[in-house]
Amino acid sequence: MKNGMLGIVFSILAGLLMSIQGVFNTRCSEKIGLWETNIVVQITGFIFTLIILLIVGNGDFKKITQVNKLYLLGGIIGVLIIYFVMRGISDLGPTYSISTILVAQLITAAFIDFFGLFGAEKISFHFTKIIGVILMISGIIVFKLKG
Repeated sequence: MKNGMLGIVFSILAGLLMSIQGVFNTRCSEKIGLWETNIVVQITGFIFTLIILLIVGNGDFKKITQVNKLYLLGGIIGVLIIYFVMRGISDLGPTYSISTILVAQLITAAFIDFFGLFGAEKISFHFTKIIGVILMISGIIVFKLKG
């Protein structure tokens, strides 16, 4: 595992930002609508990305023909993620929604690793990982119980 500590920091930051973004987007959507908020998010994200690209970009758009066409669906998936996160937070609240999202991400990532999907290296799946997922799901259920 290269850059393990840096990867952990980036992953923590991604989790923090995803949670904050989900709440920000949901609050915005309460005023202007879900799809309208999605457009605002995509446009501001595009502008920010374009600025960063112009400053530090070092890739090569000419190689886009070499990319598996399936992977070009990432933008569409991003639009759906934003919409579903806003709906989840709106319906369930931030904590319950994001913890459910986290478990769904973990299970999906485990399948990708186990089967080596989308070019990922196959990683063996020990029963302790299944126990971990069950504990996380149990934690969500316990968290949701009214005391």
